[in-house]
Amino acid sequence: MSVSSPARLHVVDALRGFAIVSILLLHNIEHFDFYFTPPNLPAWMVTLDKGIWDTLFFMFGGKSYAIFALLFGLTFFIQFNNQAQKGKDFRGRFAWRMVLLLVFGFINSCFFEGDILFIYAIIGFSLIPVAKLSNKAILITAIILMLQPYEWYNFVVGLFHPHTVMANPVSWQYFGKMGEYIPGESFWATVYGNLTNGKIGVLNWTWENGRVFQTAALFMLGMLAGRKKVFVLSNDSKLFWFKVLMFATIAFIPFYITKNGLGHWISSEAVRRPLITIFTSWSNLSFMLILVACFVLLFQQLSSSKRSLNLFSPFGRMSLTNYIMQSILGSCIYYGFGLGLYKYTGASYSILIGIALVIFQWAFCYLWLAKHKQGPLESLWHKATWFHSK
Repeated sequence: MSVSSPARLHVVDALRGFAIVSILLLHNIEHFDFYFTPPNLPAWMVTLDKGIWDTLFFMFGGKSYAIFALLFGLTFFIQFNNQAQKGKDFRGRFAWRMVLLLVFGFINSCFFEGDILFIYAIIGFSLIPVAKLSNKAILITAIILMLQPYEWYNFVVGLFHPHTVMANPVSWQYFGKMGEYIPGESFWATVYGNLTNGKIGVLNWTWENGRVFQTAALFMLGMLAGRKKVFVLSNDSKLFWFKVLMFATIAFIPFYITKNGLGHWISSEAVRRPLITIFTSWSNLSFMLILVACFVLLFQQLSSSKRSLNLFSPFGRMSLTNYIMQSILGSCIYYGFGLGLYKYTGASYSILIGIALVIFQWAFCYLWLAKHKQGPLESLWHKATWFHSK
């Protein structure tokens, strides 16, 4: 079966849509990166809010974006492979495509400082030098990156200087300034704050939490997944994802326990902080693989489940449009220049708003795709990518 077969693309569309929906729900309970707990909530609602918050972050925090990153690499392979079959090298065109994604990320950052498109566009250039390497070389490179080499360096330094007084992460000082403009009524002050203070904070946070190495590794693993055709629905892929599910489950348990226990086991922050970053990254990777494996196996195994999982496909086919639409709608709902609902909504109310937005976006996608092959921003990105191509 061809890697670009409709069956394979269908499960990938659904999986990408699943990631988009879970990202939307997380962004809502976070008030789109503006953390605020409404005062005077009844005790039962505080308890319910905490339960919703903890459950969603356990399930999707750090995992939904990882799914997105994995599929980003897969998409790169499909495009690269399609052009290679025509005797063309896609790498130059991909570089231009990343420049365009930077533009989309810039626009999205005007509304939501936590935008990931800008960061993916930058890290996406890492795929260009490895595109023609062997599977073994790419796998080794991805493993090295996933091991978080910079944090291991910090760990060794911490062992030699365990009593070093660690400064707060740089990102904190920028996030702390959000209260100067997010609650305000000026849209332009929010845009300026997001593009200056907010964007610097997010870039620092990405580096401090090991997301740069992790994202590059996932891009490469996604490319390998395309080469090995593990998303093509077949008995071989079913066996592959069953093994992934088994090994990821076994790995997740010690990684998760270690991540949560380090604060109690190690008193030196210089030693503890890099280890927490490392084990958080590995824990998230393991659980992300559990989610992906379960999703693919359910999609392949049960016809009723497959039909229900197909509901995510419209989201996945219009992922760029949906992601940016989320930011625009979310900022208008929660920020001060809009409805300012951050002041009144804890996780319980925010999850209801999130579900309403999911229904709205699904209806929009369904109606749009009934008349168009791609979403509006997907079509624009595609046309701009292949501008002046022969």
